[in-house]
Amino acid sequence: MAYKTIIGLEIHVELATKHKIFCNCPNEYGAEANTLVCPICLGLPGALPVLDKEALEYGIKAGIAFNGSISNIIKMDRKNYFYPDLTKGYQISQAEIPFCDGGYIEIELEEGTKKITLNRIHIEEDTGKQLHSEDGMTLIDFNRAGVPLIEIVTNPDINSAEEAKLFLDKLRAILKYIGVSNVKMEEGSLRCDVNINVVNTKSNVKSNITEIKNLNSFKAVVKAIEFEEKRHIELLEAGSNTDRETRRWDETKGETIIMRKKFGVSDYRFAEDGDIPPIKIAGEWIEEIRKSLPELPHAKKERFIKEYNLSDYDAGVLTQSKELSIFFEDTLKYIDDSKLVSNWIMGDVLRRLNDDEIEIEESNLKPKDLAELLILIRDGKINNNTGKKVLKEMFDTGKSPETIVKEKGLIQISDEGALKEIIEKVLSENEQSIIDYKNGKDRALGFLVGQIMKASRGKANPQLVNKMLLEIINER
Repeated sequence: MAYKTIIGLEIHVELATKHKIFCNCPNEYGAEANTLVCPICLGLPGALPVLDKEALEYGIKAGIAFNGSISNIIKMDRKNYFYPDLTKGYQISQAEIPFCDGGYIEIELEEGTKKITLNRIHIEEDTGKQLHSEDGMTLIDFNRAGVPLIEIVTNPDINSAEEAKLFLDKLRAILKYIGVSNVKMEEGSLRCDVNINVVNTKSNVKSNITEIKNLNSFKAVVKAIEFEEKRHIELLEAGSNTDRETRRWDETKGETIIMRKKFGVSDYRFAEDGDIPPIKIAGEWIEEIRKSLPELPHAKKERFIKEYNLSDYDAGVLTQSKELSIFFEDTLKYIDDSKLVSNWIMGDVLRRLNDDEIEIEESNLKPKDLAELLILIRDGKINNNTGKKVLKEMFDTGKSPETIVKEKGLIQISDEGALKEIIEKVLSENEQSIIDYKNGKDRALGFLVGQIMKASRGKANPQLVNKMLLEIINER
Protein backbone atom coordinates (compact mmCIF):
# COMPACT_ATOMS: atom_id res chain seq x y z
CA MET A 1 0.00 0.00 0.00
CA ALA A 2 1.11 3.56 -0.68
CA TYR A 3 0.95 6.10 2.13
CA LYS A 4 1.47 9.83 2.21
CA THR A 5 2.65 11.50 5.41
CA ILE A 6 1.05 14.82 6.37
CA ILE A 7 2.93 17.04 8.81
CA GLY A 8 2.28 20.45 10.31
CA LEU A 9 4.67 22.16 12.71
CA GLU A 10 4.18 24.60 15.57
CA ILE A 11 7.44 26.33 16.45
CA HIS A 12 7.80 28.37 19.63
CA VAL A 13 10.57 30.97 19.44
CA GLU A 14 11.74 33.00 22.44
CA LEU A 15 12.46 36.58 21.40
CA ALA A 16 15.79 38.08 22.48
CA THR A 17 14.32 41.29 23.89
CA LYS A 18 15.77 43.22 26.82
CA HIS A 19 12.62 42.77 28.92
CA LYS A 20 9.76 40.32 29.29
CA ILE A 21 6.65 40.84 27.19
CA PHE A 22 4.36 42.49 29.76
CA CYS A 23 6.73 43.86 32.44
CA ASN A 24 10.20 45.35 32.93
CA CYS A 25 11.83 42.19 34.30
CA PRO A 26 15.05 41.34 32.42
CA ASN A 27 14.78 38.68 29.74
CA GLU A 28 17.92 36.70 30.60
CA TYR A 29 18.88 33.03 30.59
CA GLY A 30 20.73 31.27 33.38
CA ALA A 31 20.01 33.55 36.36
CA GLU A 32 19.40 32.11 39.83
CA ALA A 33 15.89 30.64 40.05
CA ASN A 34 13.02 33.07 40.73
CA THR A 35 15.20 36.21 40.77
CA LEU A 36 13.86 37.77 37.55
CA VAL A 37 10.24 38.08 38.61
CA CYS A 38 7.70 40.72 39.62
CA PRO A 39 3.97 40.88 40.48
CA ILE A 40 3.07 41.09 36.76
CA CYS A 41 4.93 38.01 35.50
CA LEU A 42 3.98 36.12 38.69
CA GLY A 43 0.33 36.88 37.98
CA LEU A 44 -0.38 38.43 41.36
CA PRO A 45 -3.84 40.04 41.89
CA GLY A 46 -4.14 43.62 40.65
CA ALA A 47 -0.95 43.56 38.53
CA LEU A 48 -1.58 45.03 35.07
CA PRO A 49 0.38 43.91 31.97
CA VAL A 50 1.65 46.37 29.34
CA LEU A 51 2.73 45.03 25.92
CA ASP A 52 6.47 45.55 25.29
CA LYS A 53 7.13 47.50 22.06
CA GLU A 54 10.41 45.70 21.32
CA ALA A 55 8.70 42.29 21.58
CA LEU A 56 6.09 43.39 19.06
CA GLU A 57 8.77 44.84 16.78
CA TYR A 58 10.73 41.57 16.83
CA GLY A 59 7.57 39.62 16.05
CA ILE A 60 6.76 41.89 13.10
CA LYS A 61 10.35 41.48 11.81
CA ALA A 62 9.89 37.72 11.77
CA GLY A 63 6.50 38.00 10.08
CA ILE A 64 7.91 40.15 7.29
CA ALA A 65 10.97 37.91 6.88
CA PHE A 66 8.65 34.91 6.45
CA ASN A 67 6.57 36.72 3.82
CA GLY A 68 3.51 37.13 6.04
CA SER A 69 0.81 39.81 6.11
CA ILE A 70 1.06 42.06 9.20
CA SER A 71 -2.17 43.10 10.91
CA ASN A 72 -2.79 46.74 11.79
CA ILE A 73 -4.61 45.63 14.94
CA ILE A 74 -2.94 43.84 17.86
CA LYS A 75 -5.46 42.04 20.03
CA MET A 76 -4.47 39.84 22.99
CA ASP A 77 -6.57 36.96 24.33
CA ARG A 78 -6.57 34.70 27.36
CA LYS A 79 -5.96 30.99 26.78
CA ASN A 80 -7.40 29.22 29.83
CA TYR A 81 -5.93 25.95 31.02
CA PHE A 82 -4.30 24.61 34.17
CA TYR A 83 -0.65 23.73 34.36
CA PRO A 84 1.62 24.03 37.42
CA ASP A 85 4.05 26.47 35.74
CA LEU A 86 1.26 28.75 34.44
CA THR A 87 1.18 31.53 37.01
CA LYS A 88 -2.26 33.04 36.32
CA GLY A 89 -4.22 29.96 35.31
CA TYR A 90 -4.31 31.36 31.79
CA GLN A 91 -1.76 32.37 29.16
CA ILE A 92 -1.89 35.71 27.36
CA SER A 93 -1.79 34.79 23.66
CA GLN A 94 -3.64 35.55 20.42
CA ALA A 95 -6.60 33.62 19.07
CA GLU A 96 -8.85 35.38 16.54
CA ILE A 97 -6.46 38.02 15.20
CA PRO A 98 -2.79 36.97 15.03
CA PHE A 99 -0.36 39.81 14.34
CA CYS A 100 0.80 37.94 11.21
CA ASP A 101 -1.35 36.01 8.77
CA GLY A 102 0.02 33.58 6.18
CA GLY A 103 3.58 33.56 4.87
CA TYR A 104 5.89 30.86 3.51
CA ILE A 105 9.40 29.42 3.47
CA GLU A 106 10.89 27.74 0.40
CA ILE A 107 13.05 24.64 0.80
CA GLU A 108 15.32 23.03 -1.77
CA LEU A 109 14.66 19.38 -2.64
CA GLU A 110 16.31 17.18 -5.28
CA GLU A 111 13.23 17.56 -7.47
CA GLY A 112 13.22 21.34 -7.08
CA THR A 113 11.94 24.11 -4.79
CA LYS A 114 8.99 23.44 -2.48
CA LYS A 115 6.98 26.16 -0.75
CA ILE A 116 5.94 25.42 2.84
CA THR A 117 3.11 27.82 3.68
CA LEU A 118 2.44 29.28 7.10
CA ASN A 119 -1.01 29.50 8.62
CA ARG A 120 -0.14 32.27 11.07
CA ILE A 121 2.37 33.70 13.52
CA HIS A 122 1.10 34.95 16.86
CA ILE A 123 2.77 36.44 19.92
CA GLU A 124 2.35 35.24 23.50
CA GLU A 125 4.05 34.84 26.86
CA ASP A 126 6.14 31.85 27.92
CA THR A 127 5.40 29.82 31.05
CA GLY A 128 7.65 28.98 33.99
CA LYS A 129 9.95 25.98 33.97
CA GLN A 130 9.47 22.80 35.99
CA LEU A 131 12.57 21.22 37.54
CA HIS A 132 12.25 17.58 38.59
CA SER A 133 14.60 16.43 41.37
CA GLU A 134 15.90 12.91 41.93
CA ASP A 135 13.85 12.53 45.13
CA GLY A 136 10.59 12.97 43.23
CA MET A 137 10.00 16.64 44.00
CA THR A 138 9.04 19.17 41.33
CA LEU A 139 10.27 22.74 41.73
CA ILE A 140 9.25 25.68 39.56
CA ASP A 141 11.48 28.49 38.29
CA PHE A 142 9.36 31.46 37.17
CA ASN A 143 12.24 33.39 35.57
CA ARG A 144 10.98 32.22 32.16
CA ALA A 145 7.36 33.20 32.88
CA GLY A 146 6.47 36.19 30.73
CA VAL A 147 9.38 35.84 28.29
CA PRO A 148 8.04 36.86 24.84
CA LEU A 149 7.36 34.09 22.35
CA ILE A 150 6.20 33.94 18.80
CA GLU A 151 4.46 30.76 17.68
CA ILE A 152 4.94 29.95 13.99
CA VAL A 153 2.23 27.59 12.73
CA THR A 154 2.63 25.90 9.35
CA ASN A 155 -0.04 24.46 7.13
CA PRO A 156 0.19 20.66 6.68
CA ASP A 157 2.47 21.01 3.64
CA ILE A 158 5.37 18.91 4.95
CA ASN A 159 5.50 15.26 3.83
CA SER A 160 8.64 13.78 5.38
CA ALA A 161 11.15 14.07 8.20
CA GLU A 162 13.70 15.34 5.66
CA GLU A 163 11.42 18.19 4.59
CA ALA A 164 10.74 19.09 8.23
CA LYS A 165 14.49 19.26 8.92
CA LEU A 166 15.15 21.43 5.85
CA PHE A 167 12.28 23.75 6.83
CA LEU A 168 13.52 24.11 10.42
CA ASP A 169 17.12 24.70 9.30
CA LYS A 170 16.01 27.54 7.06
CA LEU A 171 13.61 28.98 9.65
CA ARG A 172 16.34 29.01 12.29
CA ALA A 173 18.84 30.63 9.91
CA ILE A 174 16.40 33.44 9.04
CA LEU A 175 15.52 34.08 12.70
CA LYS A 176 19.21 34.37 13.55
CA TYR A 177 19.90 36.58 10.51
CA ILE A 178 17.30 39.13 11.57
CA GLY A 179 18.50 39.06 15.18
CA VAL A 180 15.18 38.40 16.93
CA SER A 181 16.27 35.22 18.76
CA ASN A 182 19.44 33.32 19.59
CA VAL A 183 17.51 30.14 18.55
CA LYS A 184 19.54 28.02 20.99
CA MET A 185 17.50 24.87 21.43
CA GLU A 186 19.62 23.79 24.40
CA GLU A 187 18.40 26.92 26.22
CA GLY A 188 14.78 26.42 25.17
CA SER A 189 14.84 29.42 22.82
CA LEU A 190 13.38 27.30 20.02
CA ARG A 191 10.97 24.42 20.66
CA CYS A 192 8.93 22.46 18.17
CA ASP A 193 5.60 20.58 18.25
CA VAL A 194 4.78 18.15 15.44
CA ASN A 195 1.27 17.29 14.20
CA ILE A 196 1.32 14.17 12.06
CA ASN A 197 -0.94 11.66 10.36
CA VAL A 198 -0.81 9.47 7.25
CA VAL A 199 -3.24 8.79 4.43
CA ASN A 200 -3.62 5.68 2.29
CA THR A 201 -3.38 7.17 -1.22
CA LYS A 202 -5.46 4.33 -2.72
CA SER A 203 -8.36 4.14 -0.24
CA ASN A 204 -7.99 7.72 1.09
CA VAL A 205 -8.28 6.36 4.67
CA LYS A 206 -6.47 8.63 7.11
CA SER A 207 -5.04 8.07 10.55
CA ASN A 208 -6.04 10.50 13.30
CA ILE A 209 -3.68 13.39 13.97
CA THR A 210 -1.13 12.92 16.74
CA GLU A 211 0.67 15.86 18.35
CA ILE A 212 4.22 15.43 19.65
CA LYS A 213 5.07 18.17 22.15
CA ASN A 214 8.19 20.13 23.07
CA LEU A 215 10.85 18.59 20.85
CA ASN A 216 14.07 20.38 21.75
CA SER A 217 16.36 19.32 18.91
CA PHE A 218 16.02 18.89 15.17
CA LYS A 219 17.40 15.36 15.58
CA ALA A 220 14.50 14.57 17.94
CA VAL A 221 12.03 16.04 15.41
CA VAL A 222 13.32 13.73 12.69
CA LYS A 223 13.30 10.64 14.92
CA ALA A 224 9.83 11.38 16.32
CA ILE A 225 8.37 11.87 12.83
CA GLU A 226 9.92 8.63 11.55
CA PHE A 227 8.65 6.70 14.58
CA GLU A 228 5.09 8.11 14.35
CA GLU A 229 4.98 7.60 10.58
CA LYS A 230 5.74 3.90 11.04
CA ARG A 231 3.30 3.55 13.99
CA HIS A 232 0.41 5.16 12.09
CA ILE A 233 0.94 2.98 9.02
CA GLU A 234 1.16 -0.22 11.07
CA LEU A 235 -2.10 0.60 12.88
CA LEU A 236 -3.96 1.33 9.63
CA GLU A 237 -2.69 -1.87 8.04
CA ALA A 238 -3.90 -3.80 11.09
CA GLY A 239 -7.38 -2.33 10.59
CA SER A 240 -7.06 0.00 13.58
CA ASN A 241 -6.37 3.72 13.96
CA THR A 242 -4.50 6.19 16.11
CA ASP A 243 -6.18 8.15 18.89
CA ARG A 244 -6.31 11.96 18.81
CA GLU A 245 -3.71 12.47 21.49
CA THR A 246 -0.70 14.43 22.62
CA ARG A 247 2.55 12.50 23.01
CA ARG A 248 6.14 13.24 23.96
CA TRP A 249 9.42 11.90 22.60
CA ASP A 250 11.40 9.58 24.89
CA GLU A 251 15.00 9.77 23.72
CA THR A 252 16.09 6.81 25.88
CA LYS A 253 13.41 4.45 24.58
CA GLY A 254 13.49 5.90 21.06
CA GLU A 255 9.70 6.16 20.93
CA THR A 256 6.81 8.51 21.62
CA ILE A 257 4.87 8.21 24.90
CA ILE A 258 1.27 9.28 25.45
CA MET A 259 0.78 12.37 27.64
CA ARG A 260 -2.95 13.09 27.33
CA LYS A 261 -5.89 13.14 24.97
CA LYS A 262 -5.56 16.02 22.52
CA PHE A 263 -7.22 19.32 23.47
CA GLY A 264 -9.56 21.10 21.07
CA VAL A 265 -9.82 24.89 20.67
CA SER A 266 -12.99 24.93 22.79
CA ASP A 267 -11.13 23.38 25.72
CA TYR A 268 -9.05 26.54 26.08
CA ARG A 269 -12.08 28.87 26.46
CA PHE A 270 -10.37 31.75 24.65
CA ALA A 271 -11.56 35.21 25.70
CA GLU A 272 -10.35 38.73 24.98
CA ASP A 273 -7.89 39.98 27.61
CA GLY A 274 -9.62 42.85 29.37
CA ASP A 275 -6.36 44.25 30.78
CA ILE A 276 -4.80 44.84 27.33
CA PRO A 277 -7.01 46.85 24.95
CA PRO A 278 -6.61 46.36 21.17
CA ILE A 279 -3.66 48.34 19.78
CA LYS A 280 -3.59 50.01 16.36
CA ILE A 281 -0.29 49.67 14.50
CA ALA A 282 0.74 52.46 12.11
CA GLY A 283 1.53 51.28 8.61
CA GLU A 284 4.55 53.63 8.60
CA TRP A 285 6.07 51.76 11.55
CA ILE A 286 5.62 48.42 9.80
CA GLU A 287 7.38 49.85 6.73
CA GLU A 288 10.24 51.15 8.90
CA ILE A 289 10.69 47.64 10.29
CA ARG A 290 10.56 46.16 6.78
CA LYS A 291 13.33 48.51 5.59
CA SER A 292 15.49 47.71 8.64
CA LEU A 293 15.73 44.00 7.80
CA PRO A 294 19.16 42.78 6.70
CA GLU A 295 19.84 40.83 3.52
CA LEU A 296 18.22 37.42 4.09
CA PRO A 297 19.91 34.04 3.44
CA HIS A 298 18.24 33.22 0.09
CA ALA A 299 19.03 36.69 -1.34
CA LYS A 300 22.60 36.54 -0.03
CA LYS A 301 23.05 33.06 -1.52
CA GLU A 302 22.01 34.28 -4.97
CA ARG A 303 24.37 37.26 -4.65
CA PHE A 304 27.29 35.02 -3.60
CA ILE A 305 26.73 32.81 -6.66
CA LYS A 306 26.76 35.80 -9.03
CA GLU A 307 29.32 38.03 -7.32
CA TYR A 308 31.87 35.41 -6.22
CA ASN A 309 31.23 32.71 -8.85
CA LEU A 310 30.52 30.09 -6.18
CA SER A 311 28.63 26.85 -6.68
CA ASP A 312 25.05 26.62 -5.45
CA TYR A 313 26.15 24.24 -2.69
CA ASP A 314 29.09 26.37 -1.49
CA ALA A 315 27.00 29.55 -1.48
CA GLY A 316 24.27 27.74 0.46
CA VAL A 317 26.66 26.60 3.19
CA LEU A 318 28.42 29.97 3.48
CA THR A 319 25.11 31.83 3.85
CA GLN A 320 23.43 29.37 6.22
CA SER A 321 24.89 31.39 9.09
CA LYS A 322 24.92 35.18 9.04
CA GLU A 323 28.20 35.26 10.98
CA LEU A 324 29.88 32.79 8.59
CA SER A 325 28.79 34.83 5.56
CA ILE A 326 30.19 37.98 7.18
CA PHE A 327 33.46 36.17 7.98
CA PHE A 328 33.76 35.05 4.34
CA GLU A 329 33.25 38.54 2.95
CA ASP A 330 35.52 40.13 5.58
CA THR A 331 38.30 37.69 4.61
CA LEU A 332 37.93 38.77 0.97
CA LYS A 333 38.77 42.34 2.00
CA TYR A 334 42.38 41.15 2.46
CA ILE A 335 42.72 38.56 -0.34
CA ASP A 336 40.97 38.71 -3.70
CA ASP A 337 40.43 34.99 -4.26
CA SER A 338 36.87 33.89 -3.46
CA LYS A 339 37.44 30.27 -4.52
CA LEU A 340 40.51 29.83 -2.31
CA VAL A 341 38.78 31.41 0.69
CA SER A 342 35.63 29.36 0.10
CA ASN A 343 37.59 26.09 -0.14
CA TRP A 344 39.40 26.69 3.16
CA ILE A 345 36.31 27.82 5.05
CA MET A 346 34.23 24.94 3.67
CA GLY A 347 36.99 22.48 4.49
CA ASP A 348 39.38 22.92 7.40
CA VAL A 349 37.65 25.86 9.09
CA LEU A 350 34.18 24.30 9.25
CA ARG A 351 35.68 20.95 10.23
CA ARG A 352 37.37 22.55 13.22
CA LEU A 353 34.22 24.48 14.19
CA ASN A 354 32.21 21.25 14.07
CA ASP A 355 34.79 19.37 16.13
CA ASP A 356 34.79 22.12 18.77
CA GLU A 357 30.98 22.54 18.54
CA ILE A 358 31.30 26.32 18.29
CA GLU A 359 30.26 29.04 15.86
CA ILE A 360 32.77 31.08 13.85
CA GLU A 361 32.25 34.17 16.06
CA GLU A 362 33.17 32.11 19.14
CA SER A 363 36.52 31.00 17.70
CA ASN A 364 39.96 32.63 17.85
CA LEU A 365 40.10 32.84 14.08
CA LYS A 366 39.98 36.32 12.53
CA PRO A 367 39.25 37.10 8.85
CA LYS A 368 42.48 39.08 8.40
CA ASP A 369 44.55 36.23 9.86
CA LEU A 370 42.94 33.62 7.61
CA ALA A 371 43.66 35.85 4.60
CA GLU A 372 47.31 36.21 5.65
CA LEU A 373 47.61 32.43 5.98
CA LEU A 374 46.18 31.89 2.49
CA ILE A 375 48.54 34.50 1.05
CA LEU A 376 51.50 32.63 2.60
CA ILE A 377 50.29 29.41 0.93
CA ARG A 378 49.48 31.07 -2.40
CA ASP A 379 52.89 32.78 -2.54
CA GLY A 380 54.70 29.50 -1.85
CA LYS A 381 56.15 30.57 1.51
CA ILE A 382 54.54 27.57 3.20
CA ASN A 383 52.96 24.49 1.65
CA ASN A 384 49.39 23.29 2.03
CA ASN A 385 50.11 20.75 4.78
CA THR A 386 52.05 23.29 6.80
CA GLY A 387 49.14 25.69 6.31
CA LYS A 388 46.78 23.18 7.94
CA LYS A 389 49.09 22.93 10.95
CA VAL A 390 49.34 26.70 11.21
CA LEU A 391 45.54 27.00 11.04
CA LYS A 392 45.22 24.58 13.97
CA GLU A 393 47.63 26.72 15.99
CA MET A 394 45.64 29.84 15.06
CA PHE A 395 42.47 28.22 16.40
CA ASP A 396 44.23 27.12 19.59
CA THR A 397 46.12 30.32 20.40
CA GLY A 398 44.63 33.18 18.40
CA LYS A 399 48.12 34.06 17.13
CA SER A 400 48.65 35.46 13.63
CA PRO A 401 50.03 33.10 10.95
CA GLU A 402 53.15 35.26 10.52
CA THR A 403 53.92 34.90 14.23
CA ILE A 404 53.40 31.12 14.21
CA VAL A 405 55.49 30.61 11.07
CA LYS A 406 58.39 32.65 12.51
CA GLU A 407 58.25 31.03 15.94
CA LYS A 408 58.30 27.51 14.51
CA GLY A 409 60.62 28.23 11.59
CA LEU A 410 58.13 26.99 9.00
CA ILE A 411 59.02 29.22 6.03
CA GLN A 412 59.27 27.06 2.92
CA ILE A 413 62.65 26.69 1.19
CA SER A 414 62.33 28.03 -2.34
CA ASP A 415 65.95 29.02 -2.82
CA GLU A 416 67.17 26.90 -5.75
CA GLY A 417 70.77 26.88 -4.53
CA ALA A 418 69.81 25.53 -1.11
CA LEU A 419 67.44 22.99 -2.65
CA LYS A 420 70.08 21.78 -5.12
CA GLU A 421 72.43 20.95 -2.26
CA ILE A 422 69.76 18.89 -0.51
CA ILE A 423 68.74 17.11 -3.74
CA GLU A 424 72.35 16.26 -4.69
CA LYS A 425 73.00 14.85 -1.21
CA VAL A 426 69.86 12.67 -1.32
CA LEU A 427 70.71 11.40 -4.81
CA SER A 428 74.25 10.51 -3.80
CA GLU A 429 72.81 8.39 -0.97
CA ASN A 430 70.22 6.68 -3.18
CA GLU A 431 71.94 5.71 -6.47
CA GLN A 432 69.74 2.60 -6.83
CA SER A 433 66.58 4.73 -6.86
CA ILE A 434 67.96 6.75 -9.77
CA ILE A 435 68.61 3.50 -11.70
CA ASP A 436 65.10 2.21 -10.82
CA TYR A 437 63.47 5.42 -12.06
CA LYS A 438 65.39 5.32 -15.34
CA ASN A 439 64.26 1.70 -15.75
CA GLY A 440 60.63 2.82 -15.62
CA LYS A 441 59.82 2.43 -11.92
CA ASP A 442 57.94 5.69 -11.29
CA ARG A 443 57.54 4.97 -7.58
CA ALA A 444 61.26 5.53 -7.18
CA LEU A 445 60.72 9.22 -7.95
CA GLY A 446 58.13 9.49 -5.18
CA PHE A 447 60.58 7.85 -2.78
CA LEU A 448 63.27 10.40 -3.66
CA VAL A 449 60.87 13.33 -3.22
CA GLY A 450 59.96 11.93 0.19
CA GLN A 451 63.62 11.71 1.21
CA ILE A 452 64.23 15.29 0.08
CA MET A 453 61.22 16.56 2.08
CA LYS A 454 62.48 14.60 5.08
CA ALA A 455 65.97 16.06 4.73
CA SER A 456 64.51 19.57 4.55
CA ARG A 457 62.24 18.87 7.57
CA GLY A 458 59.21 19.43 5.38
CA LYS A 459 60.24 22.96 4.42
CA ALA A 460 61.19 22.36 0.79
CA ASN A 461 58.86 23.76 -1.84
CA PRO A 462 57.37 20.51 -3.25
CA GLN A 463 56.61 21.90 -6.73
CA LEU A 464 60.16 23.21 -7.07
CA VAL A 465 61.59 19.96 -5.69
CA ASN A 466 59.79 17.89 -8.34
CA LYS A 467 60.92 20.19 -11.14
CA MET A 468 64.58 20.36 -10.06
CA LEU A 469 64.79 16.65 -9.21
CA LEU A 470 63.71 15.62 -12.72
CA GLU A 471 66.11 18.12 -14.30
CA ILE A 472 69.09 16.86 -12.26
CA ILE A 473 68.29 13.17 -12.85
CA ASN A 474 67.84 13.70 -16.58
CA GLU A 475 71.22 15.44 -16.77
CA ARG A 476 72.99 12.35 -15.35
